[in-house]
Order: sequence, then C-alpha cells, then structure tokens
Amino acid sequence: MKYIHTAAPICYCFSLKGMPLRSLSFAPALSGNSIWQSYTGFKALNSELIIDCTATEVNIALVEDKRLVELNKEKKENNFSVGDIYLGRVKKLMPSLNAAFVDIGYEKDAFLHYLDLGAQVQSLIRFMKNAQSGKQPEALLNNFEQESDINKAGKINQVLTPNMNMVVQIAKEPISSKGPRITSELSFAGRYVVLVPFSDIVSVSQKIKSSAERLRLKRLATSIKPRNFGIIVRTVAEGKKVAELDHDVQDLVSKWTAMHEQLLTANPPAKLIGEMDRTSTILRDLLSPNFNAVHVNDVRLAEEIKSYIRGIAPEQVDIVKVYKGKIPIFEHFAIDKQIKSLFGKTVNMAGGSYLIIEHTEAMHVIDVNSGGRNKGAVDSQESNALQTNLMAAKEIARQLRMRDMGGIIVIDFIDMKNTLHRKQLFDTLRDEMKQDRARHTILPPTKFGLVQLTRERVRPVTDIVTAEKCPACDGTGEIKASLLLIDDIENNLRYLCQEQNEKQLTLQVHPYVSAFLKQGFWRMKSHQWQWRKKYKQWIKVEPISSYHIMEFHFLNAQGEEIKL
Repeated sequence: MKYIHTAAPICYCFSLKGMPLRSLSFAPALSGNSIWQSYTGFKALNSELIIDCTATEVNIALVEDKRLVELNKEKKENNFSVGDIYLGRVKKLMPSLNAAFVDIGYEKDAFLHYLDLGAQVQSLIRFMKNAQSGKQPEALLNNFEQESDINKAGKINQVLTPNMNMVVQIAKEPISSKGPRITSELSFAGRYVVLVPFSDIVSVSQKIKSSAERLRLKRLATSIKPRNFGIIVRTVAEGKKVAELDHDVQDLVSKWTAMHEQLLTANPPAKLIGEMDRTSTILRDLLSPNFNAVHVNDVRLAEEIKSYIRGIAPEQVDIVKVYKGKIPIFEHFAIDKQIKSLFGKTVNMAGGSYLIIEHTEAMHVIDVNSGGRNKGAVDSQESNALQTNLMAAKEIARQLRMRDMGGIIVIDFIDMKNTLHRKQLFDTLRDEMKQDRARHTILPPTKFGLVQLTRERVRPVTDIVTAEKCPACDGTGEIKASLLLIDDIENNLRYLCQEQNEKQLTLQVHPYVSAFLKQGFWRMKSHQWQWRKKYKQWIKVEPISSYHIMEFHFLNAQGEEIKL
C-alpha cells in the first residue's frame, strides 16, 4: 500500500448552500497547534476563516494574524474534486504508457496509470462486479476473500480490458488541457484516521515522534480495525482515546456503505460519493485552540459549519460567526486589498524589494529583486543580498500556499558568495515551507544560485487578474462622457422607482461618486435628498472601493443586485 494517495494538499470547504455535505477528503491532517509547534518550532498563529458565499461560488480566505495565507474558490457545481469516487468505464488502453483512459463523465477522459491501480485492484474489481450482480449484498468485507496482489512490474492490459467498469477516485483535478488523474486505490479520511479498503496494514503518521505513543496508537487502531480494511493513524490522533478513534472509523465505514449502496444501481459514468469541500477540510486539518473565528456571510452555510464542528470539536462551535455588515465581507476584513496586492505578476516587499512571478506550462518561475532597497554604505552588498533573500523566502512560502502553485518551481535568488549565507537561506526557506500542508521537496541552491522545488499539484493554480480595465473606457478605448454618469444613474433610478415600484433601494458606487452624491449645504441640497423628495423614499448610497469610477449597481430590499 502506498501512502501517496492518502495525501492531498489544501484544502479545502464545507457543504455549500443548497448542496449536501460531502464525504471526507483524504488530505493528511495536521495536528493541533501545540503539537505542530512541538516539531516545527513555529509559534502558533491565530487563524481565522473568512467565507464569502455568493450565488455561484464560495470564496474562502485563511488568515493568520490578519495576513492572508490561503485563498480558495470553489464553484457550487464542481463535480470533479480531489477525493470524489466515480464508477467509470475504461475507454482505451495505452500499453506504451502502461496506462488507461477512463470515462468518468468529464469532457476529457481521466488518466489511470498502472502504478495507481493499487496492489488489491483485483479485489476491488470482484467486489464491484459482485455488488452490481447482487452477489455482494452487504458493504462490509467480513466474509470477503481477497485476491492476490498484482505484479508491481506488470502491464495494464493484464488487469484491465476496454469497456469494463471500474471504481476510481480522483487524485488530481483537471488542470489546463489535461483531464483528471485517478486511482483505484481507494481511501477515506477522517479527522483521526484514514481507512483503506482491501488492506490489513496498520500504520501511524511519521510526524508522531514518541515511540510509546506510536505503539499505543497502533495497538488501538488494530483493536478497532474492520476486517479487510487498513488504517493509517493521522498526526492529529496523538493523545486521543480509543472511543474517539472508533467513532471516526465508524463514520468512514458508513461512507463506504453509502458508496456500496450507490454502486448497486449506478451506471457508468456515475458519481458514487462526493468529496468534502474545502472549508470543512481546512477546519478538520487546522482546527485548534488557536483557530479563533470563522466569519461567514450566509446563515445556512454557517449552520452547516456549526454542525460539522459539533462533531469534531464541540467546545469550539462558538467560533462560527455570521457576518451581517453592510459592506462586502472581504472588503470589511481587508481581504480584497490583500488580494489586489499579492496576486499580481509583481509582489512588493518591505524596503523596495519585490518578486516577479511567472507561470508557464512546464513550471513556475520566481525572480527576486532588491529594487531600491539600500541599507546604507556601512552594509556590504553581500549583507544586503542576504537580508533581501531571507525576506523573499518567507514571502515565497506564503505565495505558494496562497496561489496553490504546484509542480516544478524555480527561484532565482540574488547571488551570494558566502557559503554560510546560502545555507542560511536554504534552511529559512525549508523552515517556512514546513507550514505548508502540501507535500513538497526543496533542493539546495545550484551553482548558478537557483533553488528548485516541487510541490504537489492536485488543482489548477489560483490565478486572479489584479490588473483593472481602464475605468474610463472599460478596455474599449472609447467612453461615454463622464459628465453623463449622474444622468445615467438617475435614469435607472427613475425606472426602478416609478415603473418597477422598487422600495428600499441601495446604490453602490465608487467612493468619489458617493461623496459627490452626498455633498451639499447641510446635505439638504445633495442628490440623495433630491431623490428622497422626488421618489418619496430614501435611496441609500454605499461607497465600494473596488468599483471603478464609472461603475454602479442597484440592490433591492433583500440585498440582491438588480440587473439593468
């Protein structure tokens, strides 16, 4: 059994508005901050989740000491997330690649390599066939006789045939022009354990250093392990009692049972069980006494989050807070401003130094520049380069988490001649990356001064366009006369009030326009007061700093945007 398929990076969410709560991800959990600190040496940070729920997607910001460190966007109709389990159909075999392409309902066939089949793939195939034919009426494997392990050096056509059905799990989401990457080595992860069907192995996370604790956990896991299921004990299980582990195991067994029930009637391609969304994944992996708040702007989603926390840490259910402010939640918590400053091609740092981040099909490239940073004549060029590089290493570790950059990453730090300085830089980058939940490997600087690292890539990189269109021309090169902006607003307002009979309207505009609409002697001659006299109602004007100067929107009494 390989551990590789029981690991996924980031995160990330909760059952979205109008969506069922998904099953648990198989991302490896971090322990509580006290344990985390014990083997990393990092100071525990105060963590908060800021969740912006819209009609089409949920945006999740993870903030540590008010600094944005992770940003996740999840579509409400995302059907191909890491950990989702599908009943697919083998479309074609590729002996030259020792792989197969499987139809799971995505526009491009999913890629299944021979090494991702798992040693017990024959047992899974027989279980699937028996379930669909009625010979396997129960989900548990107490009376199931496992098949022999497949040959590690075998060929794909020795195991699979075209048009056969196959139960698979998404290991990597569709990225760019590639379809999903899948595995038939299924795994179900809870807060404390990972359940692996068709295995008898019991293992404990290597991050638990105490030999006595490892032995205790292995003994407990063995005592509660269902027959023909393997268990991987996660780091967060350190110090937990057998009752907590057993409760987690039973939850995972129930998910396996739910998959079996779906399998009885499913026709490929079909989704058998869904993955847990990113909010709940973050909470499951990072929830600790230092995780002090979850702010969400949707009441239904807030209740779902509370329900989930009651199951894993009932003493912390009060950290969930419903945001009822008038301005957008991301603007209130200064998330929008951080996004604009951190997701561009150029990322500025203290003292005038900056990063240049480029994305290519093959890799990500980061260039470190000192810019106008100058600590004075008393400091040597070498010292200045060291300080800039150390600052850049911390920011780069943050950028990798925040953008979820994966694959090959090459960093061009400022050249340093001192060997000890290069080692100090390497150690700093490695220590900062310990906070990253995605698996990664960092190589020492090359003779050219380049640092190479790989980071697990299971999702497309988070790419946000921070450059704005010209507020005057909206990118067209031509504009309406700005003199007519107020006339345009008033024409729309007249239509909404007199013809649509809208009440309790809110007008959202750029802060400059808002100030203009409210100005006047004692405000009695402002446009706002004139509208009150004309339409017999008060029109609320809200300044939105993210709007360009010519942009405006009307909201109804329920706070929903009115399409004009």
